[in-house]
Amino acid sequence: MSDIFKILEGRIHASNVRHGVIASNIANVDTPGYKARDVKFDDTLQKATIELRNTDPGHLSGNGGQAAGREVAVDQRPSWGDNNNVELDVEVAKMTENAIFFQAATTLLSKNIQMYKAALRR
Repeated sequence: MSDIFKILEGRIHASNVRHGVIASNIANVDTPGYKARDVKFDDTLQKATIELRNTDPGHLSGNGGQAAGREVAVDQRPSWGDNNNVELDVEVAKMTENAIFFQAATTLLSKNIQMYKAALRR
């Protein structure tokens, strides 16, 4: 089978992890001393690699691939008077961005499954 399934599985899992972290931030918006956290998602994507085969010298080489580790880090934004640095509008924007990413990964997974089904029918 193709590595695309492992790649998409990793991205969907990373999106789920990030969703949980963002939800935790939103739940603690009024908790004194709570520091917002986030998944080092951009770093994870930059570290991601997959070996692509060039079957023709004219093909471009590329990088994309599996998300290796997912690191949760404390956000270093300035704190409010109660030492809580969660900003609800920022967290909602992150949640929306993450939902779009998740939807794209699940759509790609679905399309790949459909392609394999079509190939098996022939």
